Amino acid sequence: MNHQYTISQLAHAAGVPTSTIRYYERVGLIQPAKRADNNYRVYTEETLQAVRFIRAAQSAGFTLDDIRTLQTRRTGDAAVCKDVQPLIEKRLDEVSQRIQEMRHVQRLLQSFLARCREQDQDALCHVVDKFTAAS
Repeated sequence: MNHQYTISQLAHAAGVPTSTIRYYERVGLIQPAKRADNNYRVYTEETLQAVRFIRAAQSAGFTLDDIRTLQTRRTGDAAVCKDVQPLIEKRLDEVSQRIQEMRHVQRLLQSFLARCREQDQDALCHVVDKFTAAS
């Protein structure tokens, strides 16, 4: 089936706002198949699949630059693992680093909370004093 979509129909079918479609178009991730006689953008089923691909890749943590690379690596509906693996490894390293950073923040917050719970609730907060001293 060769279904055609306006921008609002495409956005609705993909479950995204029209501003997302416009943004993806502006950054070169998708493009309309053509313009209708009324100068409206016309998109195809392939564009819908591309938007769904972009959204799925974003939910896996890939950046738009990564997604652009993934799109160029695809031949038809598939990509070769040797081309995709480095992107996955890079993103996994970034996520692991972010998790380490968040664990550090978690430990800091836990120690701050413990300190607050130990002191008189009507006293001045030593945690805030510590922030003030650091600035």
